Amino acid sequence: MNIRPTKTEDIPALKTVLDRTGLFPSDMLPDMLSSFLSDADNEDIWLTCEVDGKAIGFCFAKPEPLTDGTWNMLAIAIHPDMQGSGAGSSITSELEARLHETGQRILIVDTSGTQDYALTREFYHKNGYSEAARIRDFWADGDDKVTFLKAL
Repeated sequence: MNIRPTKTEDIPALKTVLDRTGLFPSDMLPDMLSSFLSDADNEDIWLTCEVDGKAIGFCFAKPEPLTDGTWNMLAIAIHPDMQGSGAGSSITSELEARLHETGQRILIVDTSGTQDYALTREFYHKNGYSEAARIRDFWADGDDKVTFLKAL
């Protein structure tokens, strides 16, 4: 397993990951990546996890505006065939290490409070994140926004 910054040539495989996970529409990915791939001063972090030279997942984080050293992991997705392989934990750990090395303080991540996201919340707990906030009915009636936090 290799984790590295995302490259343009990763887009087709990462679109497949998105199509299989349903995290968000895959046709959004090229636009989301465009600033990161074209602007050397862009602060965002896009990491790709590859196995045998093929991209099987990614994560995306950016600094929270108006904060000192707080980052938000806005997306993480691993191909369903590779979920449970440790790829998600590995890519998250790499993100945390990169942020820590540059003196960042906190990484947050938001998810849903519904039963459909119970495994996602369990993933964050297993990786050392604690539930820091819950906003009732944020995404929709009965669908809370759950914010997890990890000090770096």
